[in-house]
Amino acid sequence: MAPGHDDDLDWLYQRDKKPGSEPEPEPTRVLPASDVPPAGGRPDRPQQPPRQSWADQQGAPDQRRRSDQPDWGDQQGGSGQPPQSPPAAARPVKPRPPKRPGRKVLAVVGILVLALIVWLIAVPIYAWSHVDRVAYEPSGDRPDDQPGTTYLLVGSDSRSGLTKAEKKKLGTGSSAGGRTDTMMILYVPPGGEPALISLPRDSFLEIPGHGSNKLNAAYSFGGPKLLTKTVEQNTGLRIDEYVEVGFAGFVNVIDAIGGVEVCLKKPIKDKDSHINLKAGCQNLEGKNALGYVRMRKADAEGDLGRVKRQRQMVSAMASKAASPASVLNPVRYWKLANAGTDSLAVGENTSMFAMLRMGLAMGKVSSSGGLTLTVPISNPDASTSAGSSVLWDDKEAKDMFGQIARGDTSGLKQYLK
Repeated sequence: MAPGHDDDLDWLYQRDKKPGSEPEPEPTRVLPASDVPPAGGRPDRPQQPPRQSWADQQGAPDQRRRSDQPDWGDQQGGSGQPPQSPPAAARPVKPRPPKRPGRKVLAVVGILVLALIVWLIAVPIYAWSHVDRVAYEPSGDRPDDQPGTTYLLVGSDSRSGLTKAEKKKLGTGSSAGGRTDTMMILYVPPGGEPALISLPRDSFLEIPGHGSNKLNAAYSFGGPKLLTKTVEQNTGLRIDEYVEVGFAGFVNVIDAIGGVEVCLKKPIKDKDSHINLKAGCQNLEGKNALGYVRMRKADAEGDLGRVKRQRQMVSAMASKAASPASVLNPVRYWKLANAGTDSLAVGENTSMFAMLRMGLAMGKVSSSGGLTLTVPISNPDASTSAGSSVLWDDKEAKDMFGQIARGDTSGLKQYLK
């Protein structure tokens, strides 16, 4: 039989097969769930195991999501994005450690200590910049240097820095020119006690180029240089430092420290010095303090009595100025540091450290750690060409100054009177 139009489809419908030639096909069975191929997969294609990443192949720890971990997509509504950190307001706030008040106290104390140190240094530097300089070193031959440091302290009757009203109030007058009311030698040895020695202003001495006259005349004739040369020539000591204070400086220092207490055995009334003091202990300031150290006519010892009061006043001033109150009280410290700058003059080469050494030595003298004495006298009221004058005891004076020239003050106590 010739093939028809659909002969080629016989194989599909098995029309060319004879009955009984092949077994009947098995009925359809339901496969277990484990044998069901994935959706869309081919039943005759075996499943491939999941591919391992490079990290899995290298033995890295498995970072894949465990079955018990939530899926990002589940957390974000199926967006597939990693979860976001909670807002700052929702984050737990760690409690801050409690503040230690002790640290604040230490910081404040440290600032105050630093400020005090700066203040203590800055004030003297400022005051020192306003101090006048004076040439005092004489020319020509001078004595050799002695051990230690020798200061010539001069209290002049200069009215510089005083107004007319102040001159009237203090009773200084308005005399022109310059004279010296006070002259002292402060010797600071390398070791041992410092010595403060008064040189009476009426001492009758040889003044280079001017013959014999009272010591205070040397300043009138030739200023600090001639006064220094006269002292050096008559003592054999070389003057290392020169310090001069006028009336205004003295009064300002006294007032800055709140006055000085003195105890009088009997009342003092002196018209020329403008003082009227009662007996007993009292605090002297301004006019009364200045009159007390200048007065001599009402003193039975004359010029010798005056130098004793001058040493007493200078020692008391140094002691009070060096007290802790002068340092810790900022107002007092400022006033004291600047009190004498208007009428204070020092040598051209005098340093602030030299003045500090002088202050320390004066503190020792005022606290019984030093010696206060007057040059040995043979006649306190000698009649000379310059009028009533003071004569030195040449032998004892030579011995006293000779000991100082050797740098030794241990034997000067014999001259205490």
